[in-house]
Amino acid sequence: MTALTFIFSPYSLIHKNNASAHGGEVELIKLETALDGTGATVKSDFWSFFTKKITIEKDDTVIKIKPDSDKAYINGKAITLESNVIEKDEKIYVTDHFVNEVLPDIKQTAKIKEAYHPLDPLTPKEIEAVVNVIKEAGKYKDTLRFTEITLKLPEKKKVWEWEYDKEKKDNAFTREAEFIALNGKQVIEGEVNISSKKLVSWNEMDGVHGMFILDDFATVQGAIEASEEYAKALKKRGIDDPKKVVATPLTVGYFDGEDKLEHDKRLLKIVSYLDTGDGNFWAHPIENLVAVVDLEKKAVIKVEDEGVIPIPMQLNAYDGRDYEKKSDVKPLNITEPEGKNYEIKGNTISWQNWNFHLRLDTRVGPVLSTVTYDDQGKKRKIMYEGSLGGMIVPYGDPDVGWYFKSYLDAGEYGMGTLTAPLELGADVPENAVLLDATIADNSGNPYVIKNAIAVFEQYAGPEYKHADLATFKEENQSRERRELVVRWVSTIGNYDYIFDWKLSQNGIINIDVGASGIEAVKGVKSKTMHDKTAKEDTKYGTLLDNNIVGTTHQHIYNFRLDLDVDGESNSLMEINPKVEKNQEGGPRKSVMVTEEKTVKTEQESIQKFDSSTIRLLSNLNKENKVGNPVSYQIIPFAGGTHPIAKGALFSDDDWLFKRVNFMDKQLWVTNYDPDERYPEGKYPNRSKTDTGLGKYSADNGSIENTDNVVWMTTGATHIARAEEWPMMPTEWVHAMLKPWNFFDRTPTLDLPKENSK
Repeated sequence: MTALTFIFSPYSLIHKNNASAHGGEVELIKLETALDGTGATVKSDFWSFFTKKITIEKDDTVIKIKPDSDKAYINGKAITLESNVIEKDEKIYVTDHFVNEVLPDIKQTAKIKEAYHPLDPLTPKEIEAVVNVIKEAGKYKDTLRFTEITLKLPEKKKVWEWEYDKEKKDNAFTREAEFIALNGKQVIEGEVNISSKKLVSWNEMDGVHGMFILDDFATVQGAIEASEEYAKALKKRGIDDPKKVVATPLTVGYFDGEDKLEHDKRLLKIVSYLDTGDGNFWAHPIENLVAVVDLEKKAVIKVEDEGVIPIPMQLNAYDGRDYEKKSDVKPLNITEPEGKNYEIKGNTISWQNWNFHLRLDTRVGPVLSTVTYDDQGKKRKIMYEGSLGGMIVPYGDPDVGWYFKSYLDAGEYGMGTLTAPLELGADVPENAVLLDATIADNSGNPYVIKNAIAVFEQYAGPEYKHADLATFKEENQSRERRELVVRWVSTIGNYDYIFDWKLSQNGIINIDVGASGIEAVKGVKSKTMHDKTAKEDTKYGTLLDNNIVGTTHQHIYNFRLDLDVDGESNSLMEINPKVEKNQEGGPRKSVMVTEEKTVKTEQESIQKFDSSTIRLLSNLNKENKVGNPVSYQIIPFAGGTHPIAKGALFSDDDWLFKRVNFMDKQLWVTNYDPDERYPEGKYPNRSKTDTGLGKYSADNGSIENTDNVVWMTTGATHIARAEEWPMMPTEWVHAMLKPWNFFDRTPTLDLPKENSK
């Protein structure tokens, strides 16, 4: 059993049989299973011992079939099925293509086969086993809350060996788990050997603060509703009932006591909104009012009130309720009449020449592992692991309700835990395969996130095109580009982040991040830009509506990319185009040349990315057929719909820089260390110093011809505009990993001229 469960229509092949069709063998499934999820029903009197006809109905469509026949009648019209309908043990079996034959508008199936991989996430039983071991060891308390129970990753070298050596496929890895738990403010981390059912370690950590957990939502809401001081502040704003206030719990950051908060306490700051019942409380900020909640005391310990600002009360519903007339949009159907081009075995996905393992991490979301490309029969390594490392959303407003807002969404809140379920036809196209994920909740119980990740294939433009006019040939050489997309969405309060990993047939990996949802807005006095207060009110943002400002901020993402380009021994290469004086003769005054350089150390690798230059992770021990080292190009900025965040918009002496260095540089390369997983450090909540990339690169190790990890930072500076309020159309940033002399020639010359329609 794997923690990722694949959901599609029709659903998984529960019972398998075989039959022959068109000279080959096909799998058979129960009729009920085939129809599951289609909306089609079998009539209650479907089985007649006299006629042996089965009647299936969906809307106005009536389908009749019978055992031992390959004929079906759809509204009286006969069609020939791929294989006979089979009766066995009083059950009816059809092929897994049956629904697509009789109901072509129904989504295609995906064949799911069981398979094992050493990086498979914990199963529900394994999660339960971890908690049971802790209980049996006498360490469990009712107050214990888990922020993470996850697989302890096996040794990288052994996983790669397993991936390549078929004889080792049967060698099971010892299943071990890591956990992080909170007992009040005490952070505890440990390990459990699931195979032997033993507690391997239990460490009570000093000087760190744990992650915000879902239980804290209820705690802070109850705290502000019970606070007399907070009730008085609300009454000054015309709010008599604290239950009409929605509390949003926010991490407090670190300011070395300048915010007058004790560092050893487990605290959250509360910014609130008025719920008017109009479907969008985010549009009614209660400005200049902040409550500080002590999570251990479960009480408000401080109220910061900087004066009354009128609460914006106008309707700003984002569900379109104030538009009586809706747009007339005709259906756009995506079909795959001959089935999927990809195969899923357990948690491993194969598509075209790509093969990779997929799992959901509770902190960073999807992790793509053991990524390889089949190059004309040769399985070549590209990436051992690729995932979000961490991200930060810093705001630039110094006011009481804003100066501390610098959300480390993955490290402080757990983006995987806050996965948003995906909807077919809206979040993803209708041909997508939806995947459930099982994680541990704060009590340590297995919890299923429905439709957590989607996988789908899509048209991605022309792969190439050429019409040979010079020879007057009419034949046009064009090929269609396809992409396999892995999509995941995490909702962090007001924002929804869409992450796409896109694999192309030509070896390119695109990483796209879309920001949507609702902007965190500020209540102000100004109604329009003509008001006297407008200049001051919009000093740190844009007036979006009457009394509402969208505050300027950034969305900065860092991706941890353990690239192994044709092997683990890699180096960072720089290619810098430049202009030089022409000294070779002729009328040209200048020439274009490139300077190439091998980067030697971790510190030297840290740099802002210039999109006019080329940065490669190269294997200098491997060459293509003409002698160039095989490489992958690293492109942090591959376009975007918001201004690129070339660096953090903070001065060097700002407190945030002492904690989070990754946001200001787009490229870091460090020696591989399995314990170095997060650019902001393992415990970033209220951290005083940079325990992430700043610490990882401090020893300035050599990165020449060794096992390296690339940390790629990208992002956008978000300057608000009216078209993004009250709902923000998805704004994208794009990054890319591109083969650079990795292949000997164009890798997609084998694409057919006409794909099956």
